[in-house]
Amino acid sequence: MISADDLVALIRTYNPRCDESLIRAAYDYGRAMHEGQVRHSGEPYFTHPVAVAAILAEQRLDDASIITALLHDTIEDTRASYAEVADKFGGEVADLVDGVTKLTNLQLSSSETKQAENFRKLFMAMSKDLRVILVKLADRLHNMRTIKAMRPEKQAQKARETMDIFAPLAGRMGMQWMREELEDLAFRVLNPDARASIIRRFITLQKETGDVVERITGDMVLELDKADIPATVFGRAKKPHSIWRKMQEKEMGFSRLSDIYGFRVITQSEADCYAALGVIHQRWRAVPGRFKDYISQPKSNGYRSIHTTVSGRDGKRVEVQIRTQAMHDVAESGVAAHWSYRDGVRVENPFAVDPAKWISALTEQFDAEEDHEDFLEAVKLEMYADKVFCFTPKGDVVKLPRGATPIDFAYAIHTRIGSATVGAKVDGMRVPLWTRIKNGQSVEVITADGQTPQGTWLDIATTGKARSAIRRALRDVDRGRYIKLGRELARSAFEHVGKKATDKALETAAKTLRVQDRDEVLARLGSAELTARQVVNAVYPDLAPTDANEIGRDRAVIGLSPDQRFERARCCQPLPGERIVGITYRGRGVVVHAIDCETLSAYDDQPERWLDLHWHSGTHPAAYDVTLDVTIGNDAGVLGRICTLIGEQKANISDLIFVARKPDFYRLLIDTELRDAEHLHSVISVLNADSDVAEVERCRDPKRAGASTATER
Repeated sequence: MISADDLVALIRTYNPRCDESLIRAAYDYGRAMHEGQVRHSGEPYFTHPVAVAAILAEQRLDDASIITALLHDTIEDTRASYAEVADKFGGEVADLVDGVTKLTNLQLSSSETKQAENFRKLFMAMSKDLRVILVKLADRLHNMRTIKAMRPEKQAQKARETMDIFAPLAGRMGMQWMREELEDLAFRVLNPDARASIIRRFITLQKETGDVVERITGDMVLELDKADIPATVFGRAKKPHSIWRKMQEKEMGFSRLSDIYGFRVITQSEADCYAALGVIHQRWRAVPGRFKDYISQPKSNGYRSIHTTVSGRDGKRVEVQIRTQAMHDVAESGVAAHWSYRDGVRVENPFAVDPAKWISALTEQFDAEEDHEDFLEAVKLEMYADKVFCFTPKGDVVKLPRGATPIDFAYAIHTRIGSATVGAKVDGMRVPLWTRIKNGQSVEVITADGQTPQGTWLDIATTGKARSAIRRALRDVDRGRYIKLGRELARSAFEHVGKKATDKALETAAKTLRVQDRDEVLARLGSAELTARQVVNAVYPDLAPTDANEIGRDRAVIGLSPDQRFERARCCQPLPGERIVGITYRGRGVVVHAIDCETLSAYDDQPERWLDLHWHSGTHPAAYDVTLDVTIGNDAGVLGRICTLIGEQKANISDLIFVARKPDFYRLLIDTELRDAEHLHSVISVLNADSDVAEVERCRDPKRAGASTATER
């Protein structure tokens, strides 16, 4: 564990004027509060807060951030209180510690509705003081560095949350080094075989070709010296997870992947950046379509750099980033650069973004989203997506996520323009609406009076703003039909639990689900944006099966070890009462298949991954989704009657999708929650007996083998 003297010495290297006495007091207070507590590894717990403080000190952050790191678990895990921390270390530190405590208690990887609400709380905490999330990111980084001491299932859960949430958030804040390390640490847990394979390939490649990085770095330095451009060149191989992601995106093996090396050229001035770019393009051939100028068009988090990809030695592609030292400091620290110190004073970096303006711009679009699904989609798109810069016919710059289409562009200008879009021109050429916009292109939207959004646009649009507006418009068009269908689904679902779908109950559901009113609940239920289970649970959250002998999901499958979790395969959706086998996955657990599932043939040559399993013989709850493929007559009241028949069998409808709508029939996929194979037989028999049901069969689709329902053990 780092001593107080060592920590203070580290801080004094960049901030000689730091409040040494207050930092030492925080160190002693935190150690006293955590006295007797130990981590999973057996080490004293206080080693963790000290390590988090050291990570922030390496980023040259201010005293308040360092002290917060030392105390960040005291309010949550010890007898310390907010008032006591405020009295000893001031209100600023107490507010930061309280903010980190609240973030720690957020379950960001929980169910979708709760996850969206917790993301709102995350951004609210960030908007009050962005240093809260800086401490939290450092906390997560140290936890990931020491994750091996945790139980395997806990490791997997933390790694998934890190990969899905914290790593993209670090990247969005411009802290690229932290994003890469978090991704690699999570990758080590989630797919250790793939990571080890990439590292072995690298070792083999170095033996065959020598140190490519050193040779190319030397070549670049030589060319820049010839042109009399003072610059420093750094080169490195990309992280294993970055390479793995490229292999997945481009669907190619390691041997065919070329741009696995990256280089940075640090110059003394902006003019030297462009001069260095000219030298590199003269010496090596530039790869078309791989040039980005973030100096003239900086990212919203302050990032500035020139990116280009060139063909180096032996035709190998290498990525090159060119920027000044001041730009590099922001590229390394991102928004955190605002609090960086050097020689005892706050760094006046001209490229550092004002955190208040940054968080305001980030949250502005989220505040407008009333729907939890739209909000969550917007958050994830904003965090994950790289930006594309395009232009209006007047030359105004529009920022969109990579993969955006003219539909996204139109809605980015104004919702009214987006809804009236009938066509688009890119660089003066008429293009289909599904065209992907590229950097630097000029886009012109063609509109017409009377045009309304089309359902197919949802498959074309990529931005949360566009998709939200399209969904709202489509809901308005089909609102009456969806409300009628939703009312039937609600009636059936409430009767299933012995209740009635009264107007008052639906109003209560609307308030709980944060939607406008009961008609909106019914419309979303009818359009499958809400499930019947969600609506019932919103009114009666404590309603549970009365059979005390029901087998819980944690005991449903026999043949697993205590630390193994399982998932039902979506391709065959096995039910209790059917013969099953398990296929093991490293980091994922066991996927349970029906014994006659077609996808099992893919594992014939891997017998070591097979497990002999069987269902518990007791009574199971009606909680296992099975998809029914149903064809019914297109007559008034038929669909409502079908929903009623399913409800009368004590089965709940969790989703309903129209596959085909014809003048004389409908074909639907109905996800029904069942107890076991006998329950399925009863539901199918009842539906087959109805004169308006032309055909009903269980849907088993090998294409869905990769998906699963989360059932843990």
